[in-house]
Amino acid sequence: MASRLKEYYAKSVVPALIEKFKYKNPMQVPAIEKIVVNMGLGEAIQNPKVLESAQNEMALITGQWPVLRKARKSIATFKLREGMTIGCKVTLRRDTMYHFLDKLINVALPRVRDFRGINPKGFDGRGNFSMGIKEQIIFPEINYDTIEKIRGMNITIVTSAKNDEEARQLLEQMGVPFRK
Repeated sequence: MASRLKEYYAKSVVPALIEKFKYKNPMQVPAIEKIVVNMGLGEAIQNPKVLESAQNEMALITGQWPVLRKARKSIATFKLREGMTIGCKVTLRRDTMYHFLDKLINVALPRVRDFRGINPKGFDGRGNFSMGIKEQIIFPEINYDTIEKIRGMNITIVTSAKNDEEARQLLEQMGVPFRK
């Protein structure tokens, strides 16, 4: 089943970007390549059971089972040893990516308290956009009564755009609500 957002991209976003940036070929139009959702779990050092609930929540949100992330180096002040599991992440591509982005834009972000738009300073100079979410409960799949702790997550949208201006136009056309 093709995503609503994917069809919208093909029918509306591509022609609009061709007109704005004067691309000669539709293949030059930037596209979203993948979305990476990451959840850092520093408290997993003391309590390894935290990982299981975080994995379950992330699987509910994204529709894909997360991979556990291990520490690359030891940091004594945080009582962290190399190889300890300290987070989980999911890389979404193709239709799952479009479904997640559609849900993020149209369902989850409007549920954020006092939401005035996403800060547009999250671009990295190469056309990728990162943003943080403070609470996982903005997603409709998460039942507020069953969670032990409110956790945040980082969402990185990787595009094929050459620069930030192209990427921002792409994401604005897709419906990402940037702050004015």
